[in-house]
Amino acid sequence: MSWKTTVLRRPLVALVSSVVLIAAASCGGSSDNTDTPTRAAGDSGYASLSGEVVVDGSSTVGPIAEAAAEEFGKVSDVKVAVGISGTSGGFEKFCRGETDISNASRPMRTSEAQACADSGVDVTEFRIAIDGLTVAVNPANTWASCLTFSQLRKIFDQGSQVNNWNEVDPSFPDKALKIFSPGADSGTFDYFSEEINGTLDQFRNDAGVTFSEDDNVLVSGVESADGAIGYFGYAYYSENKDKLKALQVDRDQDRAGLPLPPTDRLGCIAPSEETVLPGTYPLSRPLFMYAANEELTGKPQVRGFIRFVLENPQLIRDVGYVELEDAIYRQNLAKLKATE
Repeated sequence: MSWKTTVLRRPLVALVSSVVLIAAASCGGSSDNTDTPTRAAGDSGYASLSGEVVVDGSSTVGPIAEAAAEEFGKVSDVKVAVGISGTSGGFEKFCRGETDISNASRPMRTSEAQACADSGVDVTEFRIAIDGLTVAVNPANTWASCLTFSQLRKIFDQGSQVNNWNEVDPSFPDKALKIFSPGADSGTFDYFSEEINGTLDQFRNDAGVTFSEDDNVLVSGVESADGAIGYFGYAYYSENKDKLKALQVDRDQDRAGLPLPPTDRLGCIAPSEETVLPGTYPLSRPLFMYAANEELTGKPQVRGFIRFVLENPQLIRDVGYVELEDAIYRQNLAKLKATE
């Protein structure tokens, strides 16, 4: 299925004709002299590649992998299969040797790295983009424009019995809450739970919450109910701005639930490219691809696919996420080269 016919519909502007030139141009303005493989268009080496690459994991990173898979297939004979099992589910498959690349919306945990090591899977981490995890409500919601971390915790924390908007804030109307959340295998769930509720797996689990590993289901859920609230990757919001309302977020407390000093608070901030890259948006987070070193050295198509993603950061922008600094992509390419 085409990535442009699922949740993402942005036109890909002359990407194929500018393969690698994008990376070359972006590197030209920097003084960073990291020795990385740069190639001219037509000399990428992609055309000689064939075989298959199996990718699984994060639903947040999935659109990036799907876009890259489609475009990579136009410049090579490689077939890239992209699955979405959630970050945790993807790591389980990856550490069992069932996949070549694992997408993740959070860093690999120590326990997951140990599971991979126990299975003889050596891992290289590639940071590929930044996401501004977006808290969204139905556009009919005219009462909430900004929620604090303490208000979000009141809604989403384990044991919460808040089921009405006026229980979040007395100034809000008597309107039933309908909550939509990624499932427990999702890295987005892990990240949100830890940032808002203070620890992993501390999340309400009652009839008032609809869980799904499919972000499109969450978008549809928020769109369908006036009192709905949900959260997902920024790309899913940016492609559905006419159906959703993104809330500003105010980090007013730390993970322990203690109030932040006024000097440490930045106030209400909305997700955008301008706030996500510098991390001023409180729910900014890095996105990753993990590759098995054995596959990087033994399967040229796996190495080629990772290189394609790193050399074409326009994919990140086209999908709806935020590109990293040019130097990070060059460092990643150097890391890839070191696995040869």
